[in-house]
Amino acid sequence: MRVKAKTQRKIKAADRGPTLVGKHLVVDPGVCHGALTFLGTRVPVETILAYLAKGHSLTYLCKSWPEVAPEAIEEAVRLAAEKLVQHYRDKRP
Repeated sequence: MRVKAKTQRKIKAADRGPTLVGKHLVVDPGVCHGALTFLGTRVPVETILAYLAKGHSLTYLCKSWPEVAPEAIEEAVRLAAEKLVQHYRDKRP
């Protein structure tokens, strides 16, 4: 007698809910194709970080994206910096 193995249904990205990253950032499969965004907005964190890297000020960013709080931008920078440092700290010989 053969026993049938239960098959697990693959969980689609759209079936998962939002994942908070810190206090102000979120990954939601239903928003911007699951990109990391600022909570309550459709503004990708990558966009804001790219503008900062080009030398734009926090004041400029807050005027351009008033829906993104300065504290949210500061959190994004802090988390990105922590991840970068951790990545290279883990690569030490």
